Amino acid sequence: MTEPGRLAVDELRTLFLFEKLTDEQLAWLAAHGRTRRVAAGQLVIQEGEPAEEFFVLLSGTVSLTRRVGQDDVETIRTEQRGVYMGATQAYLRDEGVQRRYQASMRALDDSDFFVLSAEDFGALMREWFPMALHLLEGLTLGMRNTQAAIGERQRLMALGALSAGLMHELNNPAAAASRATGALRQRVAGMRHKLGMLAAGKVAPERLDALVELQEDVIERAAKAPVLTALQASDREDELGDWMERNDVTGGWDLAPVFAQGGLDLDCLELIKAKVVEPGLLDQAIHWIGYALETEQLMSDIEEATGRVSSLVTSAKQYSHLDRAAHQWIDVHTGLDSTLVMLAHKIGTGVEVVKEYDRDLPQVPAHPAELNQVWTNIIDNAVQAMQGAGTLTVRTYRRDDHVVVSIGDTGPGVPEELRKRVFEPFFTTKAVGEGTGLGLDISYRIVVSGHGGDIVLDSRPGDTRFVVSLPMTEPASR
Repeated sequence: MTEPGRLAVDELRTLFLFEKLTDEQLAWLAAHGRTRRVAAGQLVIQEGEPAEEFFVLLSGTVSLTRRVGQDDVETIRTEQRGVYMGATQAYLRDEGVQRRYQASMRALDDSDFFVLSAEDFGALMREWFPMALHLLEGLTLGMRNTQAAIGERQRLMALGALSAGLMHELNNPAAAASRATGALRQRVAGMRHKLGMLAAGKVAPERLDALVELQEDVIERAAKAPVLTALQASDREDELGDWMERNDVTGGWDLAPVFAQGGLDLDCLELIKAKVVEPGLLDQAIHWIGYALETEQLMSDIEEATGRVSSLVTSAKQYSHLDRAAHQWIDVHTGLDSTLVMLAHKIGTGVEVVKEYDRDLPQVPAHPAELNQVWTNIIDNAVQAMQGAGTLTVRTYRRDDHVVVSIGDTGPGVPEELRKRVFEPFFTTKAVGEGTGLGLDISYRIVVSGHGGDIVLDSRPGDTRFVVSLPMTEPASR
């Protein structure tokens, strides 16, 4: 008969941690361990206190929390029988520093544990598994070094992705500005030539003044003209081309698209004809005004292209925050928008981006460059999950004293058995060479440890969402 407070050998064997031990080893555990019941709501271990006991959950539900600033942030909630926590590193060599609990554990309902002292747990590990002990010590040190090295690599990869994305996005407006500048040079030369032809035609000064005034009127009309649909523009080009052909305008069918794009119609051409009384000057006048229209359109193209370049550079600066303090009060929408701009080439045209922003949200204290790394990791994963087609929804809202950012995709979802592991370091569902398994781990540490917030995954087929909560209060200094 088993003594009260103890577990029988057969019961210990049902725990996955002990299932491969010998009868002799199980008997030793049964003799040295004790069971303990903790009532719902009671604290089992306290973060920072000496790590004196090793716990194995027998029944109930527990929550592990880490202290971040003034808040207790939940990191794990589980009811899985056999999970262990507490003095989990008691087997490591004593380096003269007392080992302490790395988190607090609270029973959420009445919970039972099998408990070993840290001293007994460390002794059994050193005696029973000497080779495993050396491996675990090496693994602990190796993981620290590996995480540091891959974390640095991750930052370099993010910088490379930023550079590639920026170059990709800058290429189109830069090329457009270059093409428009070359065309503009030709049109300005043509205008000078046509102006010389008009002057050589001995146009009366008052008539030339009228033409210049007419040119300004045409430019103003073009600026205010409504945008035509493709079908309307095609019909307008046909009307204008026919008119120019009837009035012996050379190259009329080449000029018609310019006038149509400028929003001009037949009434405007009749007005130009009425202003040009001298015979033979209508052709030069039409071409002169056409050059003026095209010049305005090219300058608008250059303005739009250079404005796009300026906007991209601004987004890159906001994304990297190279010119700002590391920690500041920020509007989360700025970082989200700049990240979407930087990842536009990855998102592609097959993914629809939907923004549901609450613009009344207050600013939050944060390290913006680090948060942008979080947005990058989540959005990149979402785009890969959708394989180039679907909807990416970025939503912001307020919940109590937190600003919440939800990033969702319409991909296949994350299977239930993998959801609890997505934030584990080195865990990845991607093919070899496509992921390090650290993106979401880094994101978790940035949000939880660095900002005192929380990040959770809610997933089902067609609706996967990473929900990031950021406190509105100042976090503790790091």
